[in-house]
Amino acid sequence: MIVNRDAAITRDTRLLLVRNSIHRLCDHVPLGFLGSGKSVSASRILTSAGVQRFDFETAFRSQWADFDVNDDRFQFYALYLARFAAGFGFVTLVTLLPDFIDLFEASGVVVGLYTTAFTGAQTLAVIPLAWAGDRGDKRLVLVGSLGLAALVYASFAVVGSSAQFVLARGLQGVAATGTGLMSLALVGELAPPERRANAIGKANSFRLAAGILGSLGAGGLYQWYGFDAVFGVLVALLLPALVGVWWLVDADTSSIAGNPFSGLAFNRRLLTLTSFRAQYAVAVTLVRTWVPIFAGVAAARGGLAYAPLAVSFVITAEKLTNMVCQPITGKFSDRAGRSLFVFVGGGCYGLVALVVPFTPDIGAALGLPGTVPLVGQLSPAFLPLVACNALLGVADSVREPASMALFADEGTDDGSVASSFGIRELVWRPGSVAAPMLGGVLMGVGMEWVFFVGAAAAFSGVLTFLGVLSRNYGVDALRQW
Repeated sequence: MIVNRDAAITRDTRLLLVRNSIHRLCDHVPLGFLGSGKSVSASRILTSAGVQRFDFETAFRSQWADFDVNDDRFQFYALYLARFAAGFGFVTLVTLLPDFIDLFEASGVVVGLYTTAFTGAQTLAVIPLAWAGDRGDKRLVLVGSLGLAALVYASFAVVGSSAQFVLARGLQGVAATGTGLMSLALVGELAPPERRANAIGKANSFRLAAGILGSLGAGGLYQWYGFDAVFGVLVALLLPALVGVWWLVDADTSSIAGNPFSGLAFNRRLLTLTSFRAQYAVAVTLVRTWVPIFAGVAAARGGLAYAPLAVSFVITAEKLTNMVCQPITGKFSDRAGRSLFVFVGGGCYGLVALVVPFTPDIGAALGLPGTVPLVGQLSPAFLPLVACNALLGVADSVREPASMALFADEGTDDGSVASSFGIRELVWRPGSVAAPMLGGVLMGVGMEWVFFVGAAAAFSGVLTFLGVLSRNYGVDALRQW
């Protein structure tokens, strides 16, 4: 990545401006009004949610100091914050979606539009945004996407009908695609090849942390202060992220002529990865979607009938292990061979998925308690199910940073890294759309068949990947790239 240094403004000055701007924003920008008419600042909202005033200098000297080039290190911090803010917004809308459904008394078809507007806009935005990033300045595209996200989340506080909500969800999908693609593309470009998977794993950890905190915090903020405060906090997260990217990330002067996708469409390595990813999308979508369904639906339909709190513990287990492990597994994949980690991670995911339907039998065989502190009366299957979902997070953490780094490797050499990630996103879409419909059919046969088919898709994906890889690059290819 070619960078231009601004000699007139030193990096220290820019850091100071960012810090002071964020502190003033949190202290003085009103985010909403309580019933008494009193303005609520970001600082008050965040403090009430257990978030204290942020010490940027201390955070910047944290575990991510292994990047020994100081300027690049601060660029990574800005991109990680952007990933966190964008992820926090996404999971907040997922958490509050039932409240919007009740608010607008949406019918079944309209509820479907609430989700379709988001996913459809995401899909349509991939190619133009990836093209804009590779032809122009990825930093500007990311800044624009963060600005759009801030406006969209502010609009959610004032939407007054289902039609307006569907429109806002569509714009949210565009912003989510822009922030996701461009932040990953910039991380992939900035990171040296020998540390690329590690850097991507750290970026993903911030996104996963946002998923955990967002799912836990959004409901509480909504209950205490209402929609205005929730979306005010989102804006208060996105604006510092925008400022950080603008001031700390160097301008992207790399640009390619023509259509960046044309040079990647028949890239042999990307085609090899695609042979795995297209099938693996079915596996992950089925398993990740149906684990909470298995935990929460009534026993008559094949589930365990756990209360929402117990289901949230099950879901959080996967996110937590994935978040903690990704930087570590990414670092190891940089050393041992990324394709090996894709193969092992995908295979392990299938093995754990096979075990999920048998968690009631495992719990009974081990004599595990049916009552868990803080959660209450459940069944002996609870702890094995939490353990299985945690292991699914570990397995996915083995695969994901290595897979992303492989896509980044192919795009970085010729400046088309955003398009490379765009292809990665598009390959995932068909399986992620078809899998829920397939899961619904399989659920009618028996809940366990959802996990059996999910495991089969994972095994099919890794075996296809191994076969194509070995044919094109030899039997030692797993250790070579």
